[in-house]
Amino acid sequence: MKTARCYRVIGLITMAMVVAMPAIADYQDVLKSAQQMAGANASSQQNSQIADGLKEALQVGTDNAVKSVSRPDGYFKNPEIKILLPQYVKNAEPVLRAAGMGATLDEFELSMNRAAEKAAPQAKSLFLDAVKQMKVTDAEKILHGRDNEATLYFKEKTSDQLQKLFMPIIKESMSSVGVTRSYQGLEQKIQSIPFAGTSSFNLDQYVTEKSIDGVFVMLAKEEANIRKNPAARVTDLLKNVFGK
Repeated sequence: MKTARCYRVIGLITMAMVVAMPAIADYQDVLKSAQQMAGANASSQQNSQIADGLKEALQVGTDNAVKSVSRPDGYFKNPEIKILLPQYVKNAEPVLRAAGMGATLDEFELSMNRAAEKAAPQAKSLFLDAVKQMKVTDAEKILHGRDNEATLYFKEKTSDQLQKLFMPIIKESMSSVGVTRSYQGLEQKIQSIPFAGTSSFNLDQYVTEKSIDGVFVMLAKEEANIRKNPAARVTDLLKNVFGK
């Protein structure tokens, strides 16, 4: 009698365990899924923070870079980005200066840089648009990339638009201060020099390209500074992202 009762108890326990096992398995699956979701959410938050930090860094860096080249002498007195005489003119410079055209050469060089300084502020809005369009994958690449990875990102996203924005401003600026006229006078003089040859040089294109190059040179310096110099991380978010 007792033996039969024991068997019945064992049977009930076994049945209960059989019924409970799927529930336990389901609970474990739910727990595992919840853990995975929590990890994914944490990763998503971290990625979002990285993207926000980089956007903030790029806003700071682009603003500093554009300001540095837009002020008077931003190009002209910065040896790294100063727009020099075109090579075609440079080759004839000794002869031109000997012929009393030194002042014209100096004025010509200064005016090219002034035109660049006038056009440079146009870069700010394009850079801000590029920041807004940045994806998380872009942010991760920039964070773990080279010291100028963000600058390369801007080159890819804005170079064509910068050409379109800078060119008319530079052309108008150089025409208004007589740069084009000065260059034409220099070119006529150069062509009169034996063996100087001729040139199909596009002055507007030259100054535009050099102006844009200067903006990116200064942007790369700002980017490297934020990456390497803790004092340049002016907000808590920048310190958090770049301090890791």
